[in-house]
Amino acid sequence: MPKQKTHSGAKKRFKITGSGKLKKQQAGMRHNLEGKSSRRTRRLNKDQVLSKADTKMAKKLLGR
Repeated sequence: MPKQKTHSGAKKRFKITGSGKLKKQQAGMRHNLEGKSSRRTRRLNKDQVLSKADTKMAKKLLGR
């Protein structure tokens, strides 16, 4: 049987931590940054751990 291919969009968006959790970039940092407060942009710039419900689907796409 052939190998399962990794979803190329998912592998660019998620990183797996040592403990097996998935990290993602917070949305909202692409444009209109002048209108957002510095406090908000700092918060959005941090990586975020994926929720448990989304982790199951994302790991499937990554072939894990």
